[in-house]
Amino acid sequence: MTGRLEEVRRRARQWAKYAEDDLRLAQHALRMKANCPFHLVADHAQQCAEKYLKAYLVLKEVDFPFTDNISLLLELCADCAPWAGALVGAEALTVFGIEARYPGQDRPVSDEEAKTAVRLAKRVKKTLQAALEEQNVGG
Repeated sequence: MTGRLEEVRRRARQWAKYAEDDLRLAQHALRMKANCPFHLVADHAQQCAEKYLKAYLVLKEVDFPFTDNISLLLELCADCAPWAGALVGAEALTVFGIEARYPGQDRPVSDEEAKTAVRLAKRVKKTLQAALEEQNVGG
């Protein structure tokens, strides 16, 4: 294995680890008994999906902008990932990377929206973990 390939795989693993951390934090917050910050749960779910997609793009050495736009990231993946079309529903997470994060831009996020965001992030995670493992990028 070349040194360059191993470095690319290492960077992809880093992105995937950060994605996993975001998902763990979102799931943990949902277990709060009172005053759950649902907007932050949704934001971390969005970040999970975003970072898993970027992990794959790193692995494929596809340049990407630092964006919260899941649609754009899926579009960039589409050229090298047959699974990209199956994740089109994850585009709904984009709004939480913007509206749920910043004061003045925010809107209330319901518990059901936060739970749906986590479900979408888990779907992205499952798909991307399989895709990364196919490329010998394990966690």
